Amino acid sequence: MLEGMIRESIGSGPAGRLRRDGYLTANIYANGVENIQAAFKRGDYIKAVRAKTTFSFPVKVGENEMNVIVQEYQLHPVTGDIVHVDLRVALPNTVSNYLVPVKTVGTPKGLKNKGVLVISKRRLKVRGSIEDIPANFTLDVENLDRDDSILIRDIEVPANCRLMDRADVSICGVIKAK
Repeated sequence: MLEGMIRESIGSGPAGRLRRDGYLTANIYANGVENIQAAFKRGDYIKAVRAKTTFSFPVKVGENEMNVIVQEYQLHPVTGDIVHVDLRVALPNTVSNYLVPVKTVGTPKGLKNKGVLVISKRRLKVRGSIEDIPANFTLDVENLDRDDSILIRDIEVPANCRLMDRADVSICGVIKAK
């Protein structure tokens, strides 16, 4: 379980001091839940996110224990380090929209025909209860030739979930290299 501390002072000055000390600032929120300004050790946060096997993961801030999902994050423009993250509380038995990551597996055969793999959607909007949401969508791109693509309608969605994007939107494809 990822453990953090509650930030007493909010602003760019105290946040900068926390970042220099190796902390990551975070905002934890949900409908009907009071916002929590928190800070986590950067290394502990990265380990917890990489080690998670489900879409949500547990955190403890002060006396509060909750399951959260990563809603959004901000990177430093020069170093690429994570400087801030928005965590949304995953309320059980509540239907909501979630952004689920897309992962590709394999090497497309179109790369040998002077093609380039282009991933146009890195996260898909899925509506459902947190218990039904998959950890990610894994797409096999092995059979993609040049000018082939995988569309939203080609993905199998778990029961009690629905994709909120249009069915004709491309997720990834192989295009001709210039």
